[in-house]
Amino acid sequence: MVLVSLDGFRSDYLDRGLTPTLARLAAEGVRAGALVPVFPTKTFPNHYTIVTGLYPGRHGIVGNEFTAPELGSRFALHDRAAVRDPRFWGGEPIWVTAERQGLRTAPFFWPGSEAPIGGLRPTWWAPYAHELPDTARVRQVLDWLALPPDRRPAFVTLYFSLVDHAGHEFGPTAAETDSAIARADALLARLLQGQTRLAGDGAINLVIVSDHGMAATDPGRVVWLDDHVRRDWLEADALSPVLTAWPAPGKEDSVVRGLGTAAHLRVYRRSELPARYHLKESPRIAPVIAVADEGWSIAWRARPGEQARERPGGEHGYDNRLASMGALFVAHGPAFRRGVVVPPFQNVHLYPLLADLLGVDPAPSDGSADSLRAILALPAGSPH
Repeated sequence: MVLVSLDGFRSDYLDRGLTPTLARLAAEGVRAGALVPVFPTKTFPNHYTIVTGLYPGRHGIVGNEFTAPELGSRFALHDRAAVRDPRFWGGEPIWVTAERQGLRTAPFFWPGSEAPIGGLRPTWWAPYAHELPDTARVRQVLDWLALPPDRRPAFVTLYFSLVDHAGHEFGPTAAETDSAIARADALLARLLQGQTRLAGDGAINLVIVSDHGMAATDPGRVVWLDDHVRRDWLEADALSPVLTAWPAPGKEDSVVRGLGTAAHLRVYRRSELPARYHLKESPRIAPVIAVADEGWSIAWRARPGEQARERPGGEHGYDNRLASMGALFVAHGPAFRRGVVVPPFQNVHLYPLLADLLGVDPAPSDGSADSLRAILALPAGSPH
């Protein structure tokens, strides 16, 4: 099985007529109206939910950046030591489940794969290298699939970030983003061509997902924090479009009142977070959370001597119910039905699906294998 992530590939990008490979896979396999991400709709929380079946409040990766008070430490996706520290990563990712049950795995550039989670590493893994060309990533996966049967991994992942980067820089409707979508499809075509040469057409179960969508932003839609709170009242793990604020001693009420005067911002104390976010029980959730309205950003004004930060053309992180945050799900291969479109479903259900496809017993999760039985060509638990 190969699990592919197209970071930032909004669910409706598939309908732009730019992706003949994805369109064929969807027509011959299964497509969801959308894959519903978890909140916050950020890269690391959603990638790790996909492979554990746990909400971020349970697996612990509650953002791309967060404070872990119980560890006296802070996590950031660009901090190489942090991403390799197993103390941050809760739950059991699918590659650990598979390795425990005797299968070889190769999660390539998937968040979490650099840490020895539960004391286990995958058989093959690599430290994330953004500069590694996408074609080289495809070649590495094909090299693993070409190994002799007694060495070949049963589970492989592949990750591309080009669509996400274009969406951030230019916005979800830009010509540059369309170009990135088309290039991502060409990479999938390259993967399929190599797969066919190795094992014959359709011999591999292919699951293609994204972690979140993308919403258009604008320099005129910014919530300026300076207009509502003082900088010395809080420290922020993350700023936009979700502000995670750790107020200074005695300042929590002031921060809540001040932020509450801002239009286009919903402000919560940790205990008041909507239950559907599945976050408020985690000690890693900041005492005050503010969520911007769709398409709005949160920022501090540039101080004298500072260069004003350019607002991105697109952003994600917003409420996970928004259509613009909807992610991609396409599945193709002998395990899946043909020509099926299913309603949107939550990405917590993917872990039990992956376990079933690999024929391994899943660890406890928040997902349900029953939720996706309708997409399988064979009964759950059957050999694929």
